[in-house]
Amino acid sequence: MKRGLVIGKFMPIHQGHIALINFAATQCDELIVSMSFNEMDPINGDLRFSWITEIFKGQSKIKVHKIIDDFDDEALPLEKRTKIWANRMREVYPSIDTVISSELYGESFAKNLKAQPILFDIERKIISVSASLIRQNPFAYWNFIPPVVRPYFVKKICFYGAESTGKSTMAKKMAVLYQTEFVPEVAREIITSNDFTVDDIIKIGHAQTQRIIDKTKIANKLLFCDTDIITTEIYSQIYLKQVPAILHELEKQIQYDAYFLFDIDVAWVEDGVRDMGEKRAEMMYMFKNALDVRNIKYTLVSGNYQQRERIVMDRIQSMLTG
Repeated sequence: MKRGLVIGKFMPIHQGHIALINFAATQCDELIVSMSFNEMDPINGDLRFSWITEIFKGQSKIKVHKIIDDFDDEALPLEKRTKIWANRMREVYPSIDTVISSELYGESFAKNLKAQPILFDIERKIISVSASLIRQNPFAYWNFIPPVVRPYFVKKICFYGAESTGKSTMAKKMAVLYQTEFVPEVAREIITSNDFTVDDIIKIGHAQTQRIIDKTKIANKLLFCDTDIITTEIYSQIYLKQVPAILHELEKQIQYDAYFLFDIDVAWVEDGVRDMGEKRAEMMYMFKNALDVRNIKYTLVSGNYQQRERIVMDRIQSMLTG
């Protein structure tokens, strides 16, 4: 049996890596894909490993492994570095017959491993991308990122603030404009009045969090969220005079890339549920203070609707272009 080896950090795995691995699988009977990692990596090793195994789960000849990256010495010349690599590969893997690579180290590494070198797209003519380019500007290379990896790079945007300030309308409008998804205020699907219980508020917290997780998986670069768990906590304190501890735990699960705090300088619109019309200034203070005590930066959205839309779009454009 001919056994091949592909190594890399795959940080993240992209279409170039996938092409390399699929090509490598045609060159041997069994292919070991060895993903190296350490605690200092900018993308978690377990997460990267899960992406690779998901992508190749239907290909039995491809065996994905992860190995702690504690044996390299970048100060050494390439020949000596790859000799160290080869020695570690012999310790942890069965005999390797061929090394398939799209990097310049491939021939030296194969030589030290006493294996046949096979180079693939070394000049990046087939797929012109690298993991470092993706990390620097994922949206510029979005089409090179596999669907299973894209949720990691999706920017989550929270439209946040008191009642009747245009958050829901803005979330829907931006989702259409940027051809992506939005998360509504899930509480309105669960309760129909402000007469609710602690169990209700916990249910809302779980449902809002799960909806964000689910929508992130299918979002196109951006995910617009109408409200967050901090909002749930604020209303829990107002109506129930308590905040269940689980809400604080749920708050930690979702990290937003941008907060937009919607000002109250627009007309109040009654909808049968809203009842804080006479306390708008007080509510504005509570929402702003909740961000301030958490040291969360935000963009204030104020003015008429066109002005608000321009504020949001300008900030989003800066996020898309890096």
